[in-house]
Amino acid sequence: MSAGQTRSLWSDRTISVLSPLVLLGLWEICARTGIVDVRFFPAPSNIIGHLFELASSGALWRHVGASLYRLAAGFVVGCVPAIVIGLAIGLYRPVRAAFDPLISATYPIPKSSLLPLILLIFGLGESSKIAMVAIGVFYPVVINTAAGVRQIAPIFLDVGRNFGASRFNMFRTVALPGALPLIMTGIKLGAGMGLVLIAIAEMVGAKQGLGYMIWNAWELFDVQTMYVGLFVIAIIGFVMNAGFDALERAIVPWRKG
Repeated sequence: MSAGQTRSLWSDRTISVLSPLVLLGLWEICARTGIVDVRFFPAPSNIIGHLFELASSGALWRHVGASLYRLAAGFVVGCVPAIVIGLAIGLYRPVRAAFDPLISATYPIPKSSLLPLILLIFGLGESSKIAMVAIGVFYPVVINTAAGVRQIAPIFLDVGRNFGASRFNMFRTVALPGALPLIMTGIKLGAGMGLVLIAIAEMVGAKQGLGYMIWNAWELFDVQTMYVGLFVIAIIGFVMNAGFDALERAIVPWRKG
């Protein structure tokens, strides 16, 4: 990496860190000067102080641990079949003909509206939360994977077929590497959607999790705890996205930006 690229990378990272800090600083000033109603928008310093109190008591970690377990399990359940099906859709016309109408018809359905049906099928246990995350992850990953395979130059697919590559080898050596940039895009979108849906699912029929913590705080009008839950979800989302960006740079080094 050249010196110019290094400086540009550090500049981007500095801006990424400073932009939320500036926003929090403006919020703090508005809260301290009475521009905003602190009953509904408490100062970030008070929220962070309350976050440390909940963390010290252990209550926060129980909720975070429950949400992360459901998110991770649902991510695996949704992502793995989505990649396999997406690769098959991109490679084989009959598979594409079979799955395209199903995906096109079901993708526009708001995933949160499926929660009553999911609860009816899976009950109030862990399975319903994991299923919600899996559904949210599945669609962005399968759509982006299929699109990634279809944008591979046909000559690479032809070379694989001419050399007698098996279906598994076509998946492993041609389709998967070629589609990786868009697969990673789908994974990042799916992880974000999964984080949204796990919070929604935990607001119904759960006794632990960040969604439950936010909903319970709303019922008690504990505004600071509500914001702690929102802050933690935002932090998890930021860390996940940064982790996937690092993974993408490692496994897709040829992708710019």
